[in-house]
Amino acid sequence: MPEVTEIPEPPDVPAIAAVVAEVSASVESVVVGAGRSLRLTMAALLAGGHVLLEDVPGLGKTLLASSLAQSLGLDFRRLQCTPDLLPADVTGSYLYDPTSREFAFRPGPIFTGLLLADEINRTPPKTQSVLLEAMQERQVTIEGTTMRLARPFHVLATANPVEYEGTYPLPEAQLDRFLLRLDIGYPAADEEAEVLRRRLARRREETSLSPVIDAGEFTALQAGIETVDVDPDVVRYCVDLASATRSHPAVEVGASPRGALALVLVGRALAVLDGRSFVLPEDVKECAVPALAHRLTLRPETWTTGVTGVEVVTELLGKVAGPATGRLRANRS
Repeated sequence: MPEVTEIPEPPDVPAIAAVVAEVSASVESVVVGAGRSLRLTMAALLAGGHVLLEDVPGLGKTLLASSLAQSLGLDFRRLQCTPDLLPADVTGSYLYDPTSREFAFRPGPIFTGLLLADEINRTPPKTQSVLLEAMQERQVTIEGTTMRLARPFHVLATANPVEYEGTYPLPEAQLDRFLLRLDIGYPAADEEAEVLRRRLARRREETSLSPVIDAGEFTALQAGIETVDVDPDVVRYCVDLASATRSHPAVEVGASPRGALALVLVGRALAVLDGRSFVLPEDVKECAVPALAHRLTLRPETWTTGVTGVEVVTELLGKVAGPATGRLRANRS
């Protein structure tokens, strides 16, 4: 994939919000009932992060990823993770060319704009580490040669949370590489009926969307997110939430500073989606569970009680005090 070398001038917040609304409308023309997941996924991509979609099969995770890639004008590759998947199957490798009598590099699916790592927990840790290194360092090392990945580069990974036979669950330290962990959930009855009606109407299985923007314009949107202001009190609120996870009695290892940073980054993107150039506590609360819950390591004794990271973060949202929304709005008026 050619790297984006020229980035257009970052648009202002209203322009970003308008473009994102157009992209979301395009995706929702084929994806039904994923409004919350689509909004948070879009926010995570604008913030420059990666997303783990953890839910049962058949809820449209792959369709969501491919539709986003088409609407954003990004190159899209799907990697089906299996127990026999090798690191070279992800990164590519050097192959001998008999005509030139030289080894030529054949890039793997990781050299793309949006990579769907389907059922990432079905591939061994050695192959998982290649994906996770690329997510963090934006580069891969092949036979001693380091190759940078083009920007934008994002990973949407899926995992099946109800079937563990023959899987390799991601450790909490590796889950930390994902900016958000989301579920889609079952659609309502009317939404499920709409899925069937749309499938019958188009008379084919595959879907196709026209790009709303291209990769360069998307990179400009990401640069525009950096202009959003975050009040020091909101920053402190993010720190307090992350710190509270470390002292919770059910938690063995709480969220690191990367968790607090995730709240700030996604909070800025959510503010832009709502047409604001400043972050409110409500933005932080909206993304707190998907940004923090997967970063917690619970104590072994809590497993028998059924306590989850989601419940811990939800509880802390009701206990940790945030800044007054009215004051923040008044300072911007």
